[in-house]
Amino acid sequence: MWAGNAWRAALFGVPRGCRAQSALAQLRGILEGELEGIRGAGTWKSERVITSRQGPHIHVDGVSGGILNFCANNYLGLSSHPKVIQAGLQALEEFGAGLSSVRFICGTQSIHKNLEAKIARFHQREDAILYPSCFDANAGLFEALLTPEDAVLSDELNHASIIDGIRLCKAHKYRYRHLDMGDLEAKLQEAQKHRLRLVATDGAFSMDGDIAPLQEICRLASRYGALVFVDECHATGFLGPTGRGTDELLGVMDQVTIINSTLGKALGGASGGYTTGPGPLVSLLRQRARPYLFSNSLPPAVVGCASKALDLLMESNTIVQSMAAKTQRCGSQQGWGRLGGQGTWFRSKMEAAGFTISGASHPICPVMLGDARLASRMADDMLKRGIFVIGFSYPVVPKDKARIRVQISAVHSEEDIDRCVEAFVEVGRLHGALP
Repeated sequence: MWAGNAWRAALFGVPRGCRAQSALAQLRGILEGELEGIRGAGTWKSERVITSRQGPHIHVDGVSGGILNFCANNYLGLSSHPKVIQAGLQALEEFGAGLSSVRFICGTQSIHKNLEAKIARFHQREDAILYPSCFDANAGLFEALLTPEDAVLSDELNHASIIDGIRLCKAHKYRYRHLDMGDLEAKLQEAQKHRLRLVATDGAFSMDGDIAPLQEICRLASRYGALVFVDECHATGFLGPTGRGTDELLGVMDQVTIINSTLGKALGGASGGYTTGPGPLVSLLRQRARPYLFSNSLPPAVVGCASKALDLLMESNTIVQSMAAKTQRCGSQQGWGRLGGQGTWFRSKMEAAGFTISGASHPICPVMLGDARLASRMADDMLKRGIFVIGFSYPVVPKDKARIRVQISAVHSEEDIDRCVEAFVEVGRLHGALP
């Protein structure tokens, strides 16, 4: 034994256990250096702990009193809707906590198939397929659909999940400047040599609050024989006269080939994503999409909540159209209802105060600040004044384009919005962001 240890020490310098500890110490040093770099750049992301249900009024650990939440994707206020909660409880009781399986083994229940059919009807498409998240839907689509003979043309500011999904596929990749239809046309002309051409865009861009020009995108796609894919995560449920999304808002529902979206924002806010489109595409995804084949099925409670949220939207326009009028003083774009109007009201008041607000009349209202530390400190001081917002900085947004992303919900009142603006003005002056 002694001879073996002596040989090992002579050969490697240290015994095996010591070498393992040395490797771990090296790893810790590397990680601490990376973390310190994040802190030093002012881009450290802390997680605040909410001790209540999601909604416009919440409670936060360590903060006394109620807090106004202005950064949730809870666009329709359905995350804590009593009928949605009851549907989740009923599904939990009837179908159990989970499936302990992927879909193709023993993980498909009747409620999964019913929800997929309901999603397809909602979007007026042939079929739909569920995923654990829309990130997974984007990760599964491009690799399964596109080959080295094909091309994908992507807006440069598409969501990270679209970018990552495209990276996984072997198609030729073209990136066009954000919302620049001249650049897209040039890329489409260049891509004519490929078998399939797929234009990929967000419908509503989550960091900037602007809308893809789908009418022009679809016109160019038709001219150059391309397909159109739209990620509708920040549009499904509330954009368009009946909440179908940006394709309904802009009148091109029959021209968009594939839609990916989420159940985790306006449609109950729990989790889950989906692809909806041509029946053969959905069938192919069931056979080849890796996130679908290798991920557990959505839990029944999540399916029940999302299904009820869709029922509420499909049975009546009331939820979407009820967003109509609290801000008529500032007007609202047709088809956006009260939610768009509230966003317009917030934007107009903030811009009048001297802030720069990115995007258009979308409930996503990014308050552009530039400096990451400034965004983080202002968000912290907003919380002290009872307003929950978060600073966004690199790598979530480009360097030197830090912002506080405010999101308006249908369940925010005018008084809530006025209070948020007043806090921004006070904090902005405190930090020199306003004169």
